Amino acid sequence: MGNVYKNFYKSLYLKSGGFIPAKPLNQNLFPGDYFQIKNGEIIVLGNLYRNGIIAPEDIDLSPLMMLSSANWDFSSGISKPYSGRGHGNSAIDGQFEFSKQVLAFASKGSFIFKADKPQSIKIKNWNDIQQQLIIKLTQTLYSFRELYVVTESAVAESTTLAVSGDKNAELELASDAENFGLVDLFGHPNTKTIQSKGIEYYHRETKKKPAYFKAQKLAVQHEKLAYFITDFIGRNNNSSEWTDQFFDSNFDNDTDYSPQLTTQDSQGVYLDLMQSNELNPNTALLYFRWTETTLDDIEKLFEGDGN
Repeated sequence: MGNVYKNFYKSLYLKSGGFIPAKPLNQNLFPGDYFQIKNGEIIVLGNLYRNGIIAPEDIDLSPLMMLSSANWDFSSGISKPYSGRGHGNSAIDGQFEFSKQVLAFASKGSFIFKADKPQSIKIKNWNDIQQQLIIKLTQTLYSFRELYVVTESAVAESTTLAVSGDKNAELELASDAENFGLVDLFGHPNTKTIQSKGIEYYHRETKKKPAYFKAQKLAVQHEKLAYFITDFIGRNNNSSEWTDQFFDSNFDNDTDYSPQLTTQDSQGVYLDLMQSNELNPNTALLYFRWTETTLDDIEKLFEGDGN
C-alpha cells in the first residue's frame, strides 16, 4: 500500500477526532489489541483481555456508541462534472429511468469516503489501568520498548472508499433506484459502477469490521528523555581526542556525520544505553508514560512506501 493512501489516513484522523484506519485496510482491531508498526504495517501481538494481562474484575468496556455521521462522510480533490437522469430500455420491463453521476479525482491520492451509521466501543477505565500496563508490558510480563494499545474501535453499517492512483481519474456510477433524484450515488447499496479510470482502490464494505481505531502509544517520560539526550551528547564530546590517544594513530577522525538521536522515535536507543537493572518494576513508571497517537504515527505507517 503506497503513499497514495496517506491523504485519506490523515484526513480521517483529523475529521473523526483521532481515528486511524487499519493498515492493511481490511484488518480488524479491537479494544485491548496491542501492536507494533513494522515495515509500514500494523502487527498485532496480542490482546490485553484475551491474554489475561487485565484481570476479569478490571474489564470495563463501553457499549456501542453512535458517532457523528458528518465526521465520517468527506472527500478530498473530488468534483462532480456530471449528475443527471438517463433512460434505458429493457426487453422485459421496457423503458426505465436511472440516475448517473461522474466523480472526478483531481490528483493522485484524491479520495471520497462514506461510512453509514458509524459506532465505536472503547476501554472506559483506561486511566485506572494504564500504570499497571506499563509495569506488566515493559517489565514483569514483557519487555516492550515500543508498543501501541487500541483503546477504541469504530465500525459502521457500511463503508465505501475510492482512492485515485493518478491525476484526472474518474469513476462513473449509476443507480436505477426510484425517486433517487440528483442526490449522491456514492456509497448507496443500489449503485453500480459503469466504468472507472485511474482508480487505485474502490470498495464498499458491508460487514461491520472494526477497521478504525484510537490508540495509546508507549513513550519515554519527558524528563528522562531530556536526560538521555544530554547524557548521550556529553559522552560523545571529545571522542576525536580519545580516538587519537587510544589508537595512537594519525587517522582523520573529524566527525562529519552524527545520528539525529534527539526525537521520541529514538527512545528505544536511549533505553538500550541504560545501565543494567536501572530499569525495573519499581522504576518503570519513572521512565514510561502513555501518549495519544498523532499524525507522526500515520507517517510511520507509510515509511518506505513508494510515492
